[in-house]
Amino acid sequence: MAAYKPSLLLVLILGALTAFTPMSVDMYLPSFPALERYFSARASDVQLTLSTFFLGLAIGQAIYGPVSDRFGRRPPLIFGSIVYILASLGCALAPSIDGLIAFRFLQALGGCVGMVISRSIVRDLFDERGAAKMFATLMAIMGVAPILAPLLGGQLLIFMNWQAMFWILAGFGCLILILVHFWLPETLPPERRRSLHPGSVFRTYIRILSDRYFMGHSLSQSLTFAGMFAYITGSPFVLISLYGVPAEYYGFVFGLNAFGFIGAAQINVRLLSRTTPGVILALGLMAAAIAGSCVFLAALTGIGGLAGLLVPLFFFLTCLGFIGPNSTARALQPQGANAGAASAVLGMIQFTMGGLSGAIVAALPKTSALPMAVTIGGCAVLGLLVHRALVGER
Repeated sequence: MAAYKPSLLLVLILGALTAFTPMSVDMYLPSFPALERYFSARASDVQLTLSTFFLGLAIGQAIYGPVSDRFGRRPPLIFGSIVYILASLGCALAPSIDGLIAFRFLQALGGCVGMVISRSIVRDLFDERGAAKMFATLMAIMGVAPILAPLLGGQLLIFMNWQAMFWILAGFGCLILILVHFWLPETLPPERRRSLHPGSVFRTYIRILSDRYFMGHSLSQSLTFAGMFAYITGSPFVLISLYGVPAEYYGFVFGLNAFGFIGAAQINVRLLSRTTPGVILALGLMAAAIAGSCVFLAALTGIGGLAGLLVPLFFFLTCLGFIGPNSTARALQPQGANAGAASAVLGMIQFTMGGLSGAIVAALPKTSALPMAVTIGGCAVLGLLVHRALVGER
């Protein structure tokens, strides 16, 4: 394994690949009310464009993981980028809310290639500690997207229509395609590639799903991150409709929480020079459970109004900056030649749970912040309990 000395170009390319999802999710969040008006749709129908996107992320990763283990990392990245570009154009031209939902699903099928294969590339190149540092670096880059994307989306709504966001996302996909084609090297040598025979793929998935260590880290991470998806799904209603935050300023409030990601990622890199990923992960899960419980109490009691809700939300989302890099590195490190499939399983679990938490928030009555807060608190506490039960490390 290589030492932790990635080139700046590699970091930028992997950062752009991991930004596929937050850019695709966060940029159009301020346009939810505009989409309701444009399509004469219900709020729950518009929220389905988000839940369906998460479903597409889960399904797509199941495909790209084994394919990348067989053909290498570059070919699936090029194919997925093309699908993403075409689907983004379809979203911009969608004639109905049902059409937008369908194109969002296809957009996710293309865009998820960036997440699953960027994780595999890191596993190809680094050991556990180096991978944890690299994932923390990528999370810091990814943290910029939730700041910029909703800000850009909110400002675009002042001067342009919601379709402009998807034209921009198509352009972002073109940029990714160019970077991958010309500057990303292949990191999986031919001698380490695996068979794509259905029986072999099935047995590989069974082995991964039966691995208690892998599943303990994957499930605990996915549950806590499901709380973030509940926040993403519920925050447009809570902030804009419930608390009266103007749509053009929604991005400022939403993006403020992303600073927690960036700060945690930077602290995480420094902490890894002094302690292990396992210690940081265990503490991060405990802190997330406490912060998530405080989010629930704030919504239940109404103490402090909007500020009383946003403060524990900030700390909950900050904890994810410690949980994500370390749990991913620990889950993937023992997987060796199955890195692509293992990365796919991790992503499938994460976004299946994310989609479910988003669907729960969307289905519950829209009368308060409680549906979002209950889901966040419950997911955080479950994440801690699952880690204690399956991994058992303090």
